[in-house]
Amino acid sequence: MRRQAGAAGPYLLVLPGGLWLAVFFVVPMAVMLSVSLQTGNVVDGFTQTFNFRIYADAVTTYETQFIRSLIFGLIATVATILLAYPMAYWIAFHAGRNKSNYLFLVLLPFFVSFVIRTVSWKFLLADDGILLGNLKDAGLLPADFHVLATSFAVVAGLTYNFFPFMLLPIYVALERVDPQLLEAADDLYANRREVFGRVVLPLSMPGVFAGFLLTFVPATADFVNAYVLGGTNTTMIGNIIQTTYLTNADYPLASAVSFILMAVLLIGIFGYARLLGTRDVLEMSAR
Repeated sequence: MRRQAGAAGPYLLVLPGGLWLAVFFVVPMAVMLSVSLQTGNVVDGFTQTFNFRIYADAVTTYETQFIRSLIFGLIATVATILLAYPMAYWIAFHAGRNKSNYLFLVLLPFFVSFVIRTVSWKFLLADDGILLGNLKDAGLLPADFHVLATSFAVVAGLTYNFFPFMLLPIYVALERVDPQLLEAADDLYANRREVFGRVVLPLSMPGVFAGFLLTFVPATADFVNAYVLGGTNTTMIGNIIQTTYLTNADYPLASAVSFILMAVLLIGIFGYARLLGTRDVLEMSAR
């Protein structure tokens, strides 16, 4: 009996989380899949007709928005890596006793609402705003120069808003690097570039991998930045889902677009994991 109880222990620990996912993820996904195959409208109601053609129509209609969202999400993710890695490296290896203070300062702006932070960027980047307005008055920028309603504004907003999702996993991975390994590499006459390339970077890849997933997925599906900072030529697929579901009340099409986006993201994530080598990442993180 004790052996059976001991063997069942790990499964009992997983059971609450598994039930939570089943109730609040698997069941809604199944319902949304069923809705995506229905036809009808809000007035007359929806009926299940297994309309698989809606998926092909959604891809054809919103191909541009799908591609744009993936490009914006990828650019923002790469930008966060380039910005977050040096900061995380400095905090992990050079901040000393003030590591917690620096992390708090980095995360402090993100205690403010996501929407409010995005709207603040709109005021900052406005044509006659605090930044561009003064630069134009000083003659440093042409009068017709603008940033809002451009791809740059949307990507910059995505990069800013999802920055901590990249910084924290990389910092945790770098914090776990044993200083003795760096000393050993130095004793073996490795220069700083070799120490970083052969010791620090490989050991920090689990953090980069986790940060990529945590940043790329929400950035690609985001609609707030494109709505607030973008224009008609920067619409992302998240905006299409929002408008189709909340404004047009076309629930089957909105569900189909959501499933297509999820499938594309999963394929991209699995491809990224295979390219990076998930097994190698997990082995490095376990050391």
